[in-house]
Amino acid sequence: MFKILTLNNIAVAGLRHLPRNRYEVASEIAHPDAILLRSHNMHDMDIPMTVAAIGRAGAGTNNIPIDAMNARGVPVFNAPGANANAVKELVIAGLLIGARNLCDASDYVATLKETGEALNKAVEAGKKQFVGFELPGKTIGVIGLGAIGVEVANAAFALGMKVIGFDPAITVQNAWQLSSGVKQAETLDQLFQHADFVTLHVPLLDATRNLVNADRLNLMNDDGVLINFARSEIVDDAAAIAALDSGKLHSFVSDFPTPELIAHPKAVALPHLGASTAEAEENCAIMVAENVKDYLENGNIRFSVNFPQARLPRLDAWRLTLANANVPNMVGQVSTCIANAGLNIEDLLNKSVGEFAYTIVDVNGEPSQELIDEIGSIEGVLTLRNLGKPV
Repeated sequence: MFKILTLNNIAVAGLRHLPRNRYEVASEIAHPDAILLRSHNMHDMDIPMTVAAIGRAGAGTNNIPIDAMNARGVPVFNAPGANANAVKELVIAGLLIGARNLCDASDYVATLKETGEALNKAVEAGKKQFVGFELPGKTIGVIGLGAIGVEVANAAFALGMKVIGFDPAITVQNAWQLSSGVKQAETLDQLFQHADFVTLHVPLLDATRNLVNADRLNLMNDDGVLINFARSEIVDDAAAIAALDSGKLHSFVSDFPTPELIAHPKAVALPHLGASTAEAEENCAIMVAENVKDYLENGNIRFSVNFPQARLPRLDAWRLTLANANVPNMVGQVSTCIANAGLNIEDLLNKSVGEFAYTIVDVNGEPSQELIDEIGSIEGVLTLRNLGKPV
């Protein structure tokens, strides 16, 4: 029986993928095997040593202490792409809000007290101050071409916009999904130089903090629109406000309210609505529950932010998995231990990323505790799990 601790409300559609005959799921549970969460901040949390996996029902993992989990050999899973459509739709709404002054126009109408013909005259007189511009022919720069960025780029292109994308780390899979009409920017500065709109779809890293700053905003076409549904710190809000004041920016639509943005007449601040749809919450919960389940039961890793992807079909064999430092001869040492125990390796997969490696080994007999202890004592082994034979 696996024990799963939930730190936030996880959509029932996802929890249904953890069958009750094998999983105990609760918001308070001792010695959990895994943790599922959404926005809960784990950085100040005492994470039990029994935890073998953490799953975030969403894309970003800034609320999880990744470095600490690396040191313990604990994979952290997320759900990239599961909320892509929800965020894409909100970005399209942001384009229209920014270009057509919709929020200001709505606020104006809310102030009207007239009725009848007087109301009609007030509407006609007031609408002139909210004249906007259309999207076709305008250039949008999409920074980050992961699952969300690709959908945004394709949707903007379908709306008749010229699209420039920037992502030096784009995957082959995402490149195949990108419309052939999307042009590549070789540098961020090049993207900003051509953009009427800029939208952000990158994680918060040291390299992306204040990625949008005064210098880059000054490169944009005048009367531009900036949209941030990624992370607050990726934009230097003070620089964005200065650009709004100078007229360089026509509007700034952000999912991360601050007092300064709330008070600014050209800024539209939303309450972090990016993935706030019932469909997105369900998709994220299902995806992360399935991946955590596959790891706990089979040792397979898919969509982990800190460990390599590793999937090995189950045989009628005993399975060992180990996370270890990515150093020479690790697989050789493990193989020697298994051979000395009189067992044969039926199948083996070894994957690495950066300083870490992950190995799945299927053997033809039940590993003894002596063998487990011997492999576990190899220098550099972080975690070792004996998953037994498939159920």
